[in-house]
Amino acid sequence: MLILGILISMVGLATLAGGAAASVVGTAQGDGYLTSGTARLAVGSHALTSPRLDAVGEGIPPRLPFDVGTLRLRARSADPGKEIFIGVAPQDDVERYLSGVHHSELLEVDSRPFRAEYRDIPGTSTPAPPAEQAFWSTSASGPGEQELTWDLAAGSWAIVIMNADGSLGVDAEVQAGFRSDLIMPAATGLLVGGAVALAIGIPLLVLGAIGLGRHARQHPRVPAAPPPGYGPPTGYEPGYAAGYGPPPGNAAGSAPMPGQEPPPGYAGGVPGASAPGTQGAPGVQGAAVPGVQPLPLPGAADQADRAPYPARLFGDLDPVLSRAMWLVKWLLAIPHFIVLVFLWFAFIVTTIVAGFAILFTGRYPRPLFDFNVGVLRWNWRVAFYAYAAAGTDRYPPFTLARTDYPADFDVDYPERLSRGLVLVKWWLLSLPHLLIIAALSGATWTWEAETTDLGTTYERATGPSLLGLLVLVAVVALLFTGRYQRPLFDFILGINRWIYRVLAYNALMRDEYPPFRLDQGPADVPPAVVVGPGHQEPPRQEPPLQEPPATLP
Repeated sequence: MLILGILISMVGLATLAGGAAASVVGTAQGDGYLTSGTARLAVGSHALTSPRLDAVGEGIPPRLPFDVGTLRLRARSADPGKEIFIGVAPQDDVERYLSGVHHSELLEVDSRPFRAEYRDIPGTSTPAPPAEQAFWSTSASGPGEQELTWDLAAGSWAIVIMNADGSLGVDAEVQAGFRSDLIMPAATGLLVGGAVALAIGIPLLVLGAIGLGRHARQHPRVPAAPPPGYGPPTGYEPGYAAGYGPPPGNAAGSAPMPGQEPPPGYAGGVPGASAPGTQGAPGVQGAAVPGVQPLPLPGAADQADRAPYPARLFGDLDPVLSRAMWLVKWLLAIPHFIVLVFLWFAFIVTTIVAGFAILFTGRYPRPLFDFNVGVLRWNWRVAFYAYAAAGTDRYPPFTLARTDYPADFDVDYPERLSRGLVLVKWWLLSLPHLLIIAALSGATWTWEAETTDLGTTYERATGPSLLGLLVLVAVVALLFTGRYQRPLFDFILGINRWIYRVLAYNALMRDEYPPFRLDQGPADVPPAVVVGPGHQEPPRQEPPLQEPPATLP
């Protein structure tokens, strides 16, 4: 169902886009014609012809019972003293007329910047004046701007531009226009067909995603215990790992819970320090540390910034990696890339459907949630294997469910979500994160401009992203040393973790704003453990300096 839904929806979306484009073209026919800009065509031969065309519509009458389309050509000689000729005739008649005559064939025209390519056909004969020939289907000749209209017909045709006297050196300003009575009916048909295809494909896609999401949740291919680093620090309640719930306050040296007596050794910020007024002698347990001021009490905002985010990314670096396998991993991962193209299309559709569900019910449909998390998990496994970390040689599995693969991604399911945030968080609120991610993982774009006789030419070049450059440095070092630099791996994992947190937020999976921090390392570990509303993890204290013993003379 998912495969059929994706294919039908893709066809429907392409058809709908074609219908929309045809509608725009149909409504853009201001005076009845869709008109191009004026282009200057100049050759040093006797005639300029359109590209050679193969015969089209063999066996079809020259004139159809309906108007397929009408071509309008306008031409003016760049030399006011010369008269211009434009005409349309069968290809065979034009070839016989210009046989042995030096003429040019237009091969290609680029509009931005304008550039025309020609094929020069040598000859020594001088052509007879073109207006005296009887084989033209339609033609126009004279001084100033000349215009002709020609109804499209089956066959092989050629357009010819010449000086009216057939002399050498054709230099003309040309403009083309087209109209057709079939554009709007075709647009209507494409729009209706695309809507019908989407009406069939999207329900199939959503139902298939629901089935796969339920299967991935009910049959995980992984032990019950989470991977290392997924849980909260020791002594914390499960709710704290998701950013909710107070931590326990009964441990020695920890913050008291509201309504509880302070535990032994708690001094409002420094475990082991005595309460004010109870400082003991040096060496006594619980004595205050000389020169250490009590830490300021963190507020709720500081706690939220330091809390673990409920979207967790994990990657375990293989202890032994092949030196050169990273050179072909992208090739081995091509089957995954093909599958992911379709899965990401389904991901976008199911996210839109889930957005409407959140807007009206305040809940993210659980099967769609599990499916979308599975797509992100699949994408991360392939990225970890092939290009975003290259941290394992083990081939990724073809599944949405969790496995024992050394890379994993998971998001805590939210019971309720804000209805209002669904309208703004995926584009407005996430904009600062998107700019940072663009700087970390986006390619470097540069433009170069060169002015020539034909106009200004623009060239665009790209460079590697910061993430791609870091991975490249890591794998090149692996190639020559046989070791993957662990600090570099931790930094790479931190960038990927930031990216996937924002992906989960933009996919409407959580309402908690992603933290502006780079949590490095293979697993999500909070940078500082915030135990309660009045307590922080103490800073590392160095042992007191001791004076060196006096040396004997």
